[in-house]
Amino acid sequence: MPTSRTHRSPIASAARACLAVVLTCPFVHLGCILDPSPLGELPGDTDGADTISVDTLVVTSQHVDDTTLDPLPTTTAGPDTTGDPPDGTTGEPVTTGEDPPPETGCIDGGACEQLDVLFVIDNSGTMGEEQSQLADSFPAFVKLLRGLSDANGQLVGADVHIMVTTTDVPHPLCTPFEKPDYDAADGQPIDTPCTDRLARFTGLGADPPVMSEICTSRCAEAAPSVPTDPFIRFSPTSHNVIDPDGMGDPAADALACIGPQGIDGCGMESPLEAMRRALDLEARWNIGERPFLRPGAPLAVVIVTDETDCSTLNFAYFDPKLHDDPEFSKYWPSHPSSGQRTEPTSAVCWNAGMTCADDDDDGEYEWCMSEDKHVLQPVSRYTEALADLRQHHGKDVVMLVLGGVPQVTEHNHAPPFEPLAGGVDALVYRDWQPDDILPGDTDTPADKQFEFGIGPGCVGPAGQAVPPGRIQEVCQALDIPDDPDTAVNERAMRCCIESVCDSDYTAALGCLAGMLQPTLHAMP
Repeated sequence: MPTSRTHRSPIASAARACLAVVLTCPFVHLGCILDPSPLGELPGDTDGADTISVDTLVVTSQHVDDTTLDPLPTTTAGPDTTGDPPDGTTGEPVTTGEDPPPETGCIDGGACEQLDVLFVIDNSGTMGEEQSQLADSFPAFVKLLRGLSDANGQLVGADVHIMVTTTDVPHPLCTPFEKPDYDAADGQPIDTPCTDRLARFTGLGADPPVMSEICTSRCAEAAPSVPTDPFIRFSPTSHNVIDPDGMGDPAADALACIGPQGIDGCGMESPLEAMRRALDLEARWNIGERPFLRPGAPLAVVIVTDETDCSTLNFAYFDPKLHDDPEFSKYWPSHPSSGQRTEPTSAVCWNAGMTCADDDDDGEYEWCMSEDKHVLQPVSRYTEALADLRQHHGKDVVMLVLGGVPQVTEHNHAPPFEPLAGGVDALVYRDWQPDDILPGDTDTPADKQFEFGIGPGCVGPAGQAVPPGRIQEVCQALDIPDDPDTAVNERAMRCCIESVCDSDYTAALGCLAGMLQPTLHAMP
């Protein structure tokens, strides 16, 4: 969350570390050490086929096919376990002894007990408390999935896939500050236990926070629970989890181990692009006999972040070397001391992706909406990708966003358990104010405005979160409106937006479960 300087986004924290170590290279000149991004190059680079000049505006960010990247080691799908307790002599889970049959889709995209769930989790430096809280909710979430009923009240007995990735897509502003052993997930599944990734729980900067307890308090370092596929799979009768201790729910144990993502990721969060790449039907985890995505199976996307989306189309607008170019620096914020546009910050993500109206110039905006300024990927890229899954692959899509909106104060007591008060309806777009600054934070409202470009959508005990902006629009585009020309009310809720500042995510997960109810059917 946007908090004090000790918990800033990685790009800001790392920049200050660089200042301390390399005094002759202030942040505004860090472009001198930027490596070419895997997705494109900054102006002035000359070693790639897609070289662009400083005075040329060129779109360089494109989707990178799986074949162009060094492939991650694939996990051989082991036999599914039966869900029985582990063998008392070996400590290994009892298995069926045979590989499970290939996955099949749902019946004509209709009657279906299958469910695919994708978590996109912000792993930037301000997300420690939120990841801890999310991890606390995993057991209840798995219990909710196991207890899902259909519209007729029949227990579905869901066959569930859960995949986890981060909001981190390669960005040249972050590349210089990455740890030597760090690679952006780029939409790929995180299927290793967090105990194997403990370095991820130390942030960036000269005096980084260390929050390894997010992992170690929930995942046994000596015997972590892990799936045998790039995702967790479980049903009432089987699962794919190696669960050494055999205690508790193996799916919940595995989610507690692979779910925590750490706090050393990029501060230019790109949850929408990460989501799209995770849902690429040609990606290695979505092909073969045991894919994550199954035809006709409903899809639930859960995005957890404290900032707006920064899925970048043209990296030139983030190039520190171009601070004197009025075209490429026009979305940079003015420094509170000099009034000059000295460096790109996370504010560029808001300024280049959103437009707001403040007719009376009081710092509170009458409205804010996305605008395609050819800097970030257009919102249509993501609404169309999700629509394609529904229209051409039979996948009903629902989304839960835990983001920067006020806490929901009332939910419907009946499915889909949607917010009735607070939340998005109470969201006010405004600049930072003195009351937004938490105790112990030495920043001024002007400092916060410089860094984030928009005031907080919510404030909680752990910090603040800025409005989700583009993420909100992608989510709300999933809602199915009523057709006024028919006698039937076709309205269906497919988007639930809740506050990442909330102290308990149980109600938010209940909203997700409520939206899933009409998409699932108990099998005969």
